Amino acid sequence: MNVYDTANRLAQEIKTSEEYNNFKMAKQAISLNAELKNQIDEFEKTRYEVQIKAMQTGKNDEEGFKKVQEMYAKLMENNDAKKFFEAETKFNILFADVNKIIGESVRDLMQ
Repeated sequence: MNVYDTANRLAQEIKTSEEYNNFKMAKQAISLNAELKNQIDEFEKTRYEVQIKAMQTGKNDEEGFKKVQEMYAKLMENNDAKKFFEAETKFNILFADVNKIIGESVRDLMQ
């Protein structure tokens, strides 16, 4: 079998997985609530900025980290946001696991 055929089959398997479909549905639910979507977008932006600052300076931005935690705690009070973050996490785990499996299969070439 051709490796590209296998990759396409894997892509299709991912798109039909429970993790993918739950995340897709959670994203759709969020998109129907403009206020909640904006809150999540702002959270993601703030989290990204705090992570970048920590990487650039080599130290944690305690104030920024606290703000991210507070934003997350507030979002988790909303059932749709909670479902979104849970679905996102499960999908990211699936995707990371698949990448790890592929990476490990060619590790000998990378050393």
